[in-house]
Amino acid sequence: MHQRPRKAISKAIWAGGLLLAACLLATPAAAQTAGEGLSPTLANIKNTHVVRLGYRESSPPFSFLDHSNRPIGYSLELCEAIVEEIGVEVDDADLRIDHIKVTSDDRIAAVVQGKIDLECGSTTANAERARQVAFSPLIFVAGTKLMVPKTSSVSVVTDLKGRTVVVTKGTTNEQAMHNADKKFSLGLNIVTSPDHEQSYQMLADGKADAFATDDILLYGLIARHKSQDRFRVVGDYLSYDPYGIMYRKGERQLKDVVERTFRKLGSGRDLIPLYNKWFSARLPTGERLNVAISPQLEEAFKALDDNEGTSN
Repeated sequence: MHQRPRKAISKAIWAGGLLLAACLLATPAAAQTAGEGLSPTLANIKNTHVVRLGYRESSPPFSFLDHSNRPIGYSLELCEAIVEEIGVEVDDADLRIDHIKVTSDDRIAAVVQGKIDLECGSTTANAERARQVAFSPLIFVAGTKLMVPKTSSVSVVTDLKGRTVVVTKGTTNEQAMHNADKKFSLGLNIVTSPDHEQSYQMLADGKADAFATDDILLYGLIARHKSQDRFRVVGDYLSYDPYGIMYRKGERQLKDVVERTFRKLGSGRDLIPLYNKWFSARLPTGERLNVAISPQLEEAFKALDDNEGTSN
């Protein structure tokens, strides 16, 4: 667990939502009446003066550790903005943040069981997960691709027939590879590892022919390991993965705080600079991803800014 004082967010930051994702991830409102008090999560935050943020150790640039083992990243910066708004909601300007490590396999349970208040990583928001947890508006759009050695003959998924592919346990990429295996009758040996770093190491150690996960995470790992000369990202998208920040489902007041945060941050029109900070500029750990913003995400950013002007 890492603890540090809440850092004021000096500029508006965000990520907006596509209409499809908004419809897909809409959660039923829990009935509340005036005077009923704070929702359970917010009441606990007010009593403890602490917001617990779930982070990932190896999902750059969304959530990862800097050289001092301090959790940083795009998703964590968004979560800090939500913490600011929670402070307003519970009338506590001095909330602290506890950083709690989660993995792809236990992150949903950590939210559902109340071990963390916000999950600030690289989590795909889909209908199946939305039955258990709630999601913020869209923060990124990714999709499953393959990392292979530069010397490999693999360029598309069908080139992997009969070979070994590593995926990170508990990810949508695991299902995407099983779907591809069935669709193309590939006879894949699909193995799992606990987190992205371990999956990368399996490929680096020659224990797998490919590592399948979201393309942006593959680029991030290659940059972090300075292994551009060893590995490349190939193939068509094998899944569509819109990212969101997870929080507990069924708490209308918490949902309102999260969505109000995003509306306020969207009005600052700093979305492209924020994206560039984590995806184009040099990261605090020294590497540079050089991943241009996708047209879908840019449109989502613009839509949020436009909608802010007409919302009350």
